[in-house]
Amino acid sequence: MKIIFAGTPEFAATALAALHEAGHEIVLVLTQPDRPAGRGMQLQASAVKQYALAHQMPVAQPVSLKLDGKYPEQAAQAHALLNATQHDVMVVAAYGLILPLAVLSIPRLGCLNIHASLLPRWRGAAPIHRAIESGDSETGITIMQMDQGLDTGAMLLRRSIPVAPNDTTGSLHDKLAGLGGTMIVEVLQKLPAGEVTPTPQPELGVTYAAKISKEEAMLDFTQPAQNLERKIRALNPSPGAIAQIDGVTVKIWRAESVPSPVGLASGQSVIFNNQLFIACADGALRLLELQRSGSRRMPVAEFLKGFNSQST
Repeated sequence: MKIIFAGTPEFAATALAALHEAGHEIVLVLTQPDRPAGRGMQLQASAVKQYALAHQMPVAQPVSLKLDGKYPEQAAQAHALLNATQHDVMVVAAYGLILPLAVLSIPRLGCLNIHASLLPRWRGAAPIHRAIESGDSETGITIMQMDQGLDTGAMLLRRSIPVAPNDTTGSLHDKLAGLGGTMIVEVLQKLPAGEVTPTPQPELGVTYAAKISKEEAMLDFTQPAQNLERKIRALNPSPGAIAQIDGVTVKIWRAESVPSPVGLASGQSVIFNNQLFIACADGALRLLELQRSGSRRMPVAEFLKGFNSQST
């Protein structure tokens, strides 16, 4: 099958690799423009672009696809390229640009999206983060036929996996990326013969996964410890949970919720039996892996060397 693929991060690159390895012809890859990244803020190609170029796939990087948007000329050029590129279907995974109706209508078999949740739960930009943060026991992948709404299209295939108690957004992302690649290959095997049935999403159970904001990274220790433990996992590996411990700003990468070892007010820290705890509204966090500004991640035993806190 001839495919136009649209995606940007590693999640999408995994799906692109699965389609390529399954023998599909990738006739065009759309990905977002190169962005500054790293300490030197050098322009860096997306994971999708890197894979595409390594496998001699044509790449386009429009800044917009909306003809009535801020960049109408660039959008018009992208539309012309899509119309001129012979293909059967467009596959979209974490692309990051809105596809207007004029684009959705181009492929003969439509535009299929690989979404990292069990729709209609967690429509939107950060479904993996929100599933962990909310304490969901399962999540999954939904392959859907795209329409003009925000992740509202009819479902073609939906498959779940458990969320492990120690899953971070990083670990769950990798599981879901692999599952998404397997599922899109399966759907494309059946699609031409009409062997997949579009199922409208139910109205019951709709939730929205808002993009993670910088403000969310700061932990509020007036919240229950269990909520904060989930949030730390949700913010790992990016942007990382931030806390103030005795006036020192640190990132907390791993922690577990436990009963408070001593009577402390919310936000107070204590070293107890050579372990570091922070009291919360309900219980405490036992910190396991931290990072000072300008330093590397380190286990708590190493972090405590030279750290001053109340000891018991």
